[in-house]
Amino acid sequence: MEHLDILLTASFWAAVLRIASPLIFATMGELICERAGVLNLGIEGIMVIGAFTGWFAVYAGLPLWAGVATALLAGMAFGLLHGLLTVPLGLSQHVVGLGITLLATAAASYAYRLALPRVTTPPRIDPFQPLPLPGALAQTPLTYLAFLTVAVTAFVLARTPLGLAIRAVGENPQAVEAQGLSVTALRLGAVTIGSGLMAVGGAFLTLSAFSSFFFEMVNGRGWICIALVVFGAWHPGRALLGALLFAAFDAYQIRLQQTLGAAIPYQVFLMLPYALSILALVIMSRRARVPAALMTPYNRGER
Repeated sequence: MEHLDILLTASFWAAVLRIASPLIFATMGELICERAGVLNLGIEGIMVIGAFTGWFAVYAGLPLWAGVATALLAGMAFGLLHGLLTVPLGLSQHVVGLGITLLATAAASYAYRLALPRVTTPPRIDPFQPLPLPGALAQTPLTYLAFLTVAVTAFVLARTPLGLAIRAVGENPQAVEAQGLSVTALRLGAVTIGSGLMAVGGAFLTLSAFSSFFFEMVNGRGWICIALVVFGAWHPGRALLGALLFAAFDAYQIRLQQTLGAAIPYQVFLMLPYALSILALVIMSRRARVPAALMTPYNRGER
């Protein structure tokens, strides 16, 4: 029973929200890209560059929110590059995405070594502090912003003409072109904005969670976010539930290690959230309907 009692503690649920926050930003970013018909496999590298640029901006003396804005702009820049290569040029989204991940990660590494050549221990900054809200667990402002991002994304996609156009360009770009809208502009905009959100997810790690930058900190979260989009069947609310579910598995395994660590190898605990997430993904994705034009290049005038 003591293992189940973990689920009833406030510290457990506070950890769930904290772990889920970067996943929420990045998942919403990937969801926007994919709803527009573009698979963005650059997400892992974009999160790394977001973590670095956000942290370095604050380390250089800028305010915390300026660090968030810097990460957003860095992610948008790499997203625009991804979009230019895959949308008007029609290059393979898989190859370009992996290339963006390698480029962004290498750029962060080079910039770090260039700016701090003799530093062996990553410098620390003063991160965002928890902000208590009435009736809620105290979290940093970026966590509240993550949940607001879900609400805005869901509203825009479901209730606005822009959202309708984004969804349509991922389903039937020919119909969008017939309405006089630019498929290229819509897809480029979606990938650029979506990549900016991915970078903010990376910046959460340095500006809210760890207060310093190290290269292993993203640690596969980008790939998890791609799976969460599928888990959520390309719906923001369901994707949010997937992010919270993965975060709950992760927070739970950390606490199980403290009570059962002597009896079970720690690798089992590290594997647990990923194994359970894969199981949930298999179950949920069977009913998911992929956007019809996802990963399909579009050339104007084609039928």
